[in-house]
Amino acid sequence: MYNPVKPTKKKVLDLISTTWKTPYISVTPDTYSIFKTKLKGYEVDHTDGIGTKGFYHWQKRSFKNAVIDALAMNLNDLALVRAVPYKLQNHIVLPGDDNQAVYAIAKALATECVARKIAITGGETSIHEGSDSMDISITVSGFITKKNKNRFRTNDVLIGIKSNGLHSNGVTKIRELYGKSFKPEFIKPTRIYLDEILKVNTSNQINGMMHITGGAFTKLKDILINQDALIETKTLKPQKIFYEIYNKKVSDKDMYSIFNCGIGFVLSAPKNQAQNIIQKIPNSEIIGSVVKGNGKVIIKSSFSNQKIIL
Repeated sequence: MYNPVKPTKKKVLDLISTTWKTPYISVTPDTYSIFKTKLKGYEVDHTDGIGTKGFYHWQKRSFKNAVIDALAMNLNDLALVRAVPYKLQNHIVLPGDDNQAVYAIAKALATECVARKIAITGGETSIHEGSDSMDISITVSGFITKKNKNRFRTNDVLIGIKSNGLHSNGVTKIRELYGKSFKPEFIKPTRIYLDEILKVNTSNQINGMMHITGGAFTKLKDILINQDALIETKTLKPQKIFYEIYNKKVSDKDMYSIFNCGIGFVLSAPKNQAQNIIQKIPNSEIIGSVVKGNGKVIIKSSFSNQKIIL
């Protein structure tokens, strides 16, 4: 039965307070944390959670991995506008009252935030009795020193950065295909690209970026204007799990519309910038180009060598 007194509250608050020593914000404890930023320029907020992947994280109690997934879904998207994260609030949803789980999640989140100089300024825990899944939803605030329009440009090359597996997209399809079966790949945490992106952005021209998550490669269409994206991978091949999924009679088009298929992030940059960027980001390569067109993403499938149009 749910205990509304929340016996771990004091311990969780102590963990949260360890995140308050950052150069970006000062926090005063009160009924709710009162804060003042030390920033100039522009700010941006982003909210996301772990979605259906929470089913597997709850099943296997992989709470640290779940925290990294929740952070990755936000930080990788904030990278698109070159934002430095400085504070967050979180909402933890559990299918049952579990003080050990709450503390483990809070501890993992505080540890990650201390390392990244992100202050936790608040949060909530909800118990959804009867559910079979957990969620960690996070709202992250970031600051931007210079605004850049996130758009692909005609004649740019496309640079793909390798994923480390499924990440946190397509898990609803995974549950449909695998039923009650489980594989370790289902709880492997998403690769966080933000640090690498911010580093290369300071010394290289990057015109457009996209985090390959829900909707997979169809997301590239959001930043195409009278252009097509042509993609053909040579060495950034899908990991074994994707070939296994494909062999369950998932079409090429669905594979690239649902899953990252081995590429978790895409950059658009002038050709003369490409090699310098690739040298600075591990497991990256040129995967295609941007040409005049009408907003299509055209991919040569790694599974069948067929050309598919999204």
